[in-house]
Amino acid sequence: MRLPGGTMTANPAVPAAQYLRMSTEHQQYSLENQSTAIKKYAESNNFEIVRTYSDAARSGLVLRRRTGLQQLLKEVVGGTSGYRAILVYDVSRWGRFQDTDESAHYEFLCKSAGVPVHYCAETFANDGTLSSLIMKALKRTMAGEYSRELGVKVLAGQKRLACLGFKQGGRPGYGLRRMLVSSDLHPKQQLAFGERKSIATDRVILVPGPPHELQVVREIFRYLICDEQSVYAIACELNRKGIEYTGHSKWDYQAVYNVLTHPKYAGCHVFGRTSRKLYTPSVRLQKSEWILKPGAFEPIINPAVFADAQKILDGRTFNQTDEELLDRLRALLTLEGRLSLNIIKNSTRAPSPTTYRNRFGSLRRAYQLIGYGRPDQFGSIDMRGRALALREELISRIVAMFPNDVTIVRRGGRWRSRLRLSNGRIVSVLVARSIRAWKETLRWQVDPVWHERKFITLLARLDADNLSFLDFHVFLKMDRRCRFRICLSDPWLKQGMRLSDLSRLCEVVTLWLRKLALTRRVPN
Repeated sequence: MRLPGGTMTANPAVPAAQYLRMSTEHQQYSLENQSTAIKKYAESNNFEIVRTYSDAARSGLVLRRRTGLQQLLKEVVGGTSGYRAILVYDVSRWGRFQDTDESAHYEFLCKSAGVPVHYCAETFANDGTLSSLIMKALKRTMAGEYSRELGVKVLAGQKRLACLGFKQGGRPGYGLRRMLVSSDLHPKQQLAFGERKSIATDRVILVPGPPHELQVVREIFRYLICDEQSVYAIACELNRKGIEYTGHSKWDYQAVYNVLTHPKYAGCHVFGRTSRKLYTPSVRLQKSEWILKPGAFEPIINPAVFADAQKILDGRTFNQTDEELLDRLRALLTLEGRLSLNIIKNSTRAPSPTTYRNRFGSLRRAYQLIGYGRPDQFGSIDMRGRALALREELISRIVAMFPNDVTIVRRGGRWRSRLRLSNGRIVSVLVARSIRAWKETLRWQVDPVWHERKFITLLARLDADNLSFLDFHVFLKMDRRCRFRICLSDPWLKQGMRLSDLSRLCEVVTLWLRKLALTRRVPN
């Protein structure tokens, strides 16, 4: 560059950012080594490093948890970066993405924003030529393949050690502790929560925990085998006695079920019950694929007792068809005369409510399949169940009245169903049951749903006996957050529009929306 008077000066350095990433692979990829190599590249190519992004001890398989790269992409795409190039040690530091298109996508985002990526330790220049494109694609594939091959080797090593009875990470579980042993199985010390072995040749096995926890484990099996209690009932009994689970938490269904079903309590080491390769979602494996090592640990429960417990649990739910589960629910209905969440929870004749939710999506769906769930089938004490049944009946009735204008939105599980109008608007449906507050004085209890408060709301009040609907009101939104009660002619109802007939629902909703639109157009 020529200055006035004929004096020459060097071209100003181009501002650049460096991105550093280190997992736990090799010392050659330490952040210091990467930074040194990038600095040399910057000096010889007229770059000035003005910003550093780094991800220490982060896998390159996915973008998640790589906050440094996420921040870099956010600033570059948002146009707030302040630099004109990104310097990276090599292609593998950018990422070992299993889909090479993902790596290319992130690089393309930077390039299209005018901030190209330079790989400082590669033998090719990232200049868009055919040879560089081919080499870059090959390097990306090699980076991803390295992780796949490493994963296979690590898994093979874990399986070999599991066959010898050594634990491969994870928490020991209630009633058990981790014991650090030498390569010749000589005990060294018991590991506390969060502690890990420091010598590569050391191994970890499970040993029985404190005596009071061992007694609780044996009591759990006794409750199941001798007392024929359900898993949920066992959890309730432990909580009633004030017995704490791990982490000072309470017992629940899953905690008790894990104790009753995990072979480690019978001294058998298990590895490979689930698989989660290369940050993909975890999947459960068939029992035939598990690695089992009987006699690996000192058992807390006699193996024969453990086997008896598995037969009992298998007889309750495992390998039973949907129809067999429904038959047990029908038998419980015949015995009790009615069904409820608590009746099923405390019954030894039917599986837990969780089983029915997992099989059929919800407990109410299981009710429907056995023909139970009409409003008139619920007793006086099952007021909530009757209100829910009336709500479902009302929703079905509205859809039948407006087949072309209203549909039902169902998400399954324990999510509430809603109505969707043809214009895309969601309508929340609330059923308010009547309560005798004092002698003959009636009040209606309204239970707003927090995440539905901004939806158009249809409030349906039940009659004095909670057997049928008294009236209907449409609100633009629900302005209350918590449960409240209203009287027959409560002033609060004036915030909405009363339906003289349910067939006017769509008409009234349209009027509300027009009124809202006009209100927004009127200047203050």
